[in-house]
Amino acid sequence: MSRLDNFISRMTAQRDILNQICPEVAKMEGLVLELGLGNGRTFHHLRELLPGRRIVVFDREVGAHTSSIPEAENLVLGEIRETGRKFIGIEAALVHADIGTGYDDRDAVTATWLPDLIASLLRVGGFAVSGTPLDHPLLQRLPAPTSEPADRYFLCKRV
Repeated sequence: MSRLDNFISRMTAQRDILNQICPEVAKMEGLVLELGLGNGRTFHHLRELLPGRRIVVFDREVGAHTSSIPEAENLVLGEIRETGRKFIGIEAALVHADIGTGYDDRDAVTATWLPDLIASLLRVGGFAVSGTPLDHPLLQRLPAPTSEPADRYFLCKRV
């Protein structure tokens, strides 16, 4: 698969999952956390799916389009592994993480800490959506509601 087709497949799966679960998230209490702002496309989409909902975004630095930058009080800058720890126990309704690099060795390092961080940020019944697998005993993997292959994007629920 070309890198372009790979990207389109991953983004389609991401959109399909978020579109399906956000009506449930809208009924839940708790923040929405976006781990990795990037260019801001997903943050922008979440604002449309969850109007009025507080979305706190984490990233190393701001590189997003100006229409996709959160307010200063909802932007946490620094290493996500470190800054996310300050929010442990926040009982978020949704944590979305798209911080994979596409390099197996780098993503393997992220896999050593990301699942635990996400599990500690979510409320029971909250959703985790990620571009990388989330193997953790408190995160139950759910089938992704998408026509894309099952390993394109990952959906979990906090048990």
